[in-house]
Amino acid sequence: MSWMAWTWPTALIFIGIFSAMGILVAMEIKFPGGAERIGVLGLETTRGDRLFISLLGTVYIFLAWLGLVGMPLWWPLGLAIAWAVFCFWKV
Repeated sequence: MSWMAWTWPTALIFIGIFSAMGILVAMEIKFPGGAERIGVLGLETTRGDRLFISLLGTVYIFLAWLGLVGMPLWWPLGLAIAWAVFCFWKV
């Protein structure tokens, strides 16, 4: 009996999140300081903050899409990728 239904999409999400965290660790080792900056939100953010904001926004995008539209999930995936690019570029 398993406590969670592990599927390939679920595994890929976790692999992606942990890979992003690993890339951030490698970047912090190579370029210390977190690349702090003040973006359009007026917050002083580091790379880790921007990753967290992009992941949190992605969750809200998918939940809103599922609640308002339903399936398929290709459009919110595109919106989530655009949101992540925006977060790392401007936030």
